Amino acid sequence: MRRRRPEKRSINPDPKFNDLEVSKFINYLLTQGKKGIAEKIFYDSLDIIKDKTKKDPVDIFKKALNNAAPHVEVKSRRIGGATYQVPIEVPSNRQFYLSSHWIIDSAKNKSGSPMSSRLASELIAASNNEGNAIKKKEDTHRMAEANKAFAHFGRGR
Repeated sequence: MRRRRPEKRSINPDPKFNDLEVSKFINYLLTQGKKGIAEKIFYDSLDIIKDKTKKDPVDIFKKALNNAAPHVEVKSRRIGGATYQVPIEVPSNRQFYLSSHWIIDSAKNKSGSPMSSRLASELIAASNNEGNAIKKKEDTHRMAEANKAFAHFGRGR
């Protein structure tokens, strides 16, 4: 028997934009508990976005997350000794989590410039449906499409 699921922690919206998604993204960005640094990186990257695009940076941020969010992913299911990659729909909270992490990871993997400018360029790219995070999403969708034959294993237990 499985243990109970931990209760969801409530999270406060960020002070600058009063937005819950921004606050969550900052939390994903932070390393070693240094929230001040994570906030500085994020807000600096929004300033860079504002300078480059002359549009509302929060809109660009939300559009980037929306574009990078996957709708289907594959999950390994073991059936009769064989393991199948079964395509399943992604819940909205996991979509946010995955798109955030893909954007952050692709910004971290670039080198040569400060993190805030790398993050800004990755967010701009994702809002224009290009960049590494979008590539990752398309790979995930391609994988699910290739394993569509096993979709009937996804229902029930």
